[in-house]
Amino acid sequence: MKLNKYFAGIFTLLLFFAVSVSAQQNKEMTEDEWQAEMNRLTQKKADLTAELNSLQNDINTLKTKFAGMQTYEECTDEAYALVGATNADVENFKQKVDALNAKIQAKEPEKADRQAELDALKSNKISALPMFYDKVHNQMQRALDAWIEAPKEVLYTVVKGDHLWKIAGKKDHYSNSFAWPKIYQANRDQIKNPDLIYPKQIFKIPNLTDEEKAHYDKARKNYKPAPMQN
Repeated sequence: MKLNKYFAGIFTLLLFFAVSVSAQQNKEMTEDEWQAEMNRLTQKKADLTAELNSLQNDINTLKTKFAGMQTYEECTDEAYALVGATNADVENFKQKVDALNAKIQAKEPEKADRQAELDALKSNKISALPMFYDKVHNQMQRALDAWIEAPKEVLYTVVKGDHLWKIAGKKDHYSNSFAWPKIYQANRDQIKNPDLIYPKQIFKIPNLTDEEKAHYDKARKNYKPAPMQN
């Protein structure tokens, strides 16, 4: 009501001012013209008052609805109760989700292990909460599906002229001849002497671990050929 009275008072002053200005600008206005202008402005006032009342009704309706709504904390507590979780349970679940997501983004092997962890999270009722559902059931699964895991080892058939140094240096393998002991160790059942290998032998070429890559890269960088004898 105070709001209505305020706007009504302001509008009345504006109406009086508008009529006064109009009268000063046109002293020749007839009585009929004056009355028509007053009628127009009076109708305008009635229309604006009706619009103001309508807006006030909308405000009152929204206030009533808002008063009956649950608080954010109440909604959260109700959602947690539905999945049988406490605040501590949810926080612990969040930490597990964040940790697994970091492993997936870093492609921390093995992929099968990460999938098992994700499946465990999916089976937890807490994953149904809106804050987790899309990330756990969709986003992280898509990231896992897009993870192309390199084979643990490839097979290579020896051809004439091959030796372990040469095989290890191939771009399809290690691109580092100093890694030849890895091939030797993986095929000890076939290689009795690392200096003697034969065509048509089929060797396993296993992946290098990060530590092994660093070790053999360091060996290559530190290698200094023996000086040529005159």
